[in-house]
Amino acid sequence: MSVVCRKALPEDVDALYELIQGYAAKGIMLPRSREALMRSIDTFVVAQDGERLIGCGSLCRLGSDLVEIRSLGIVDGYKGHGIGSRLVDVLMEEAKALGIPKVMALTYESAFFQKNGFKIVDKEIFPEKVWTDCVNCPKQLCCDEIAVLRLTEPVPAGERLSFAQI
Repeated sequence: MSVVCRKALPEDVDALYELIQGYAAKGIMLPRSREALMRSIDTFVVAQDGERLIGCGSLCRLGSDLVEIRSLGIVDGYKGHGIGSRLVDVLMEEAKALGIPKVMALTYESAFFQKNGFKIVDKEIFPEKVWTDCVNCPKQLCCDEIAVLRLTEPVPAGERLSFAQI
């Protein structure tokens, strides 16, 4: 297996759509239309094995200092090989290059994100997310996802992260 992570291209839309729809059908990812994927293709990174798209993830800007990792998924048969972690690394580097210090996600896989340096936090500290997406979500009043956060720059040893920094 020789997996390459790269920026998504318009010709990836159909494969992205199929991958995301598989997760959406299980109720663990929000669906995205082909049109929405095409409009936001520049926010996606993909993992590719040969000619096959096997994973994806995107960054959604929620504010001047906050982005969300969303639509992070791996094709069955490729899970457990570090591909998701590689995609997260690429997305973290992208956030850092954009000068965005905070990266969050809403997930059912908190252990995966914790393994990748994220901390579990209260969803309520992300009003940007609530007013951008959650307001239209069918699970708005009974959300069972877990919020996680990671800073693009590590907090120096001995320093504590204040609520204002989050």
